[in-house]
Order: sequence, then structure tokens, then C-alpha cells
Amino acid sequence: MIDATGNEIIILVALEEEFPRNTLKNFHIEYTGVGKINATFKTLEIINEFSPKLIINYGTAGSLNNNLNGLCEVSEFLQRDMDATSLGFQYGETPFDKISTITFGRSGYICGSGDNFVTGIPKLQTDLVDMEAYAIAKVCLLKKVNFLCFKYISDKADENAADNWKKNVQLGKIEFKNQIEFLSL
Repeated sequence: MIDATGNEIIILVALEEEFPRNTLKNFHIEYTGVGKINATFKTLEIINEFSPKLIINYGTAGSLNNNLNGLCEVSEFLQRDMDATSLGFQYGETPFDKISTITFGRSGYICGSGDNFVTGIPKLQTDLVDMEAYAIAKVCLLKKVNFLCFKYISDKADENAADNWKKNVQLGKIEFKNQIEFLSL
């Protein structure tokens, strides 16, 4: 399943600070940068260059569910900053796009991705909030590449989120490394 050269499986992370390359030496790790546009571009670039069978997204996320902490598998992806309600669409729904909710048939949590760092309750209720997963998931869905997503809860998406993220951004790397090594057995 796992190719030591990284051609079958590629791990996408927004920032090297979240998961340094040397944490998993036998895996192909790429960095997207922050936000949906950067994640979309990098995911397309990776698929076109390497034709992976599986892309795994790892990163930090804010939790909107007080019972969530640690490493969480995400299975459903929404775009939390799409607002075309004045046109009669539901909040989070992209106008004239048949895809609004993305899922890959696994069980896990719901992540709302958007191009802002959440420090309060967003309009679209999900379990987690991040800034890249929806974009990566949509590219994988459209390009027919299998996708897994794991997020480490770095903060509670509240008024303390920025400070907590800075303190916790690197804490999930060992849990994610252990998860990936378990999956590769």
C-alpha cells in the first residue's frame, strides 16, 4: 500500500510547522500553504505530477464541539464561508454547483473550511473548522483520488484560538505519525 518513494501516497499539510518532513521519513510530504486557493493549486499540482492513489491531509483545526480533542478523522467536508443566501441558496452551498457536501464514505467528523481563522461561532455548524480540507477533498473527488483527512484539535475556535493555536500547533505530529504508521501495516 505505501510506496517508500511516496508515489502512491502523498501527505498534504498546510505548514511545515504543523508536521516537519523528518517526522515521517519514508513518506512523500508536501506543503500547500494556508487557505483554500493555495490548497487547491497544490493538490492539483501534486495529482498532475505524481498521480497518487491516496492523498492524506493532516493539519490543525479548531473544535466547535467541546468533547473533541486530540487527533480526529474527518469524513465530511463543507465550505463554511460560502454565502449566497441572497440568491436563495443555503449558507455553505456554492451556487450552481452540484457538489456542496463532500464525503468519501468513511465515518468521522464534519469539517467546515474557510479562508478565515475562526475565533467565534461560525454561521455553518460543523464539528471542526480549518482552512484547507474542503478544497483538497473537492479536488480529490473531482480527480478521483482517494482521500483521508486527520485534524489535530489545536484550539476551541474561540477568543483564545490564536494564542492556543500558537501553543499547540506542533502537538499533534506524534499522534498523526502513529496513525499513519498504523494504517501502513
